[in-house]
Amino acid sequence: MAAATATLGAGCAANKAPRFHSLLGSAGAGAPPAASPAASPLRIDLGRVAVPAQVDQAQWLVRLPDESLALLEAERWASPLRDELRQALLGVLVERHAAVDARSSTGEVAPWRVDVDVRRFESAPGAEARIEGTWSALRRTPAARLTCSWAIREPVGDGMLALAAGHRRAVERLAGSIAAALRAAERGASAPCEAPAAAG
Repeated sequence: MAAATATLGAGCAANKAPRFHSLLGSAGAGAPPAASPAASPLRIDLGRVAVPAQVDQAQWLVRLPDESLALLEAERWASPLRDELRQALLGVLVERHAAVDARSSTGEVAPWRVDVDVRRFESAPGAEARIEGTWSALRRTPAARLTCSWAIREPVGDGMLALAAGHRRAVERLAGSIAAALRAAERGASAPCEAPAAAG
């Protein structure tokens, strides 16, 4: 944590140019698609994505080792956190889970309307990236409704790049749990709500 604090102090320097981060991963990077290539498209209308007001901004709000909070002007999301999270979730669902954005396509199958409510989004340099909340999904034909609570904690190393990567992994796990639950519901099976455990 001492190294994390030193990095944090450097990041707070008033004369440091802002460094921008994104929750969106690089296209084609990371693990192979989780869904089978033969899987039928999962039509999703990703609606409301809510995050706590204190973190819904470009500047990072981080938790220090003494449990106080600091706003980092020099470390920022590329866009307000709510927008970053929505784009990242949709990107992972489309790229890795054979999902289709119902807002930009047409189809005979009724889409799932998915809303995400993040109640906790915490950034602890040198410790963890943590997100908690609920998501709900509604499909009108055939009628189905799901509500899931989740909590994801990703350990991170020192530095802000490691912290950003931890949040990207957390978003990937959340998207994976949403896709798994919706596909299970389409099969008429019990829908798991838990986010997949972190690798390693």
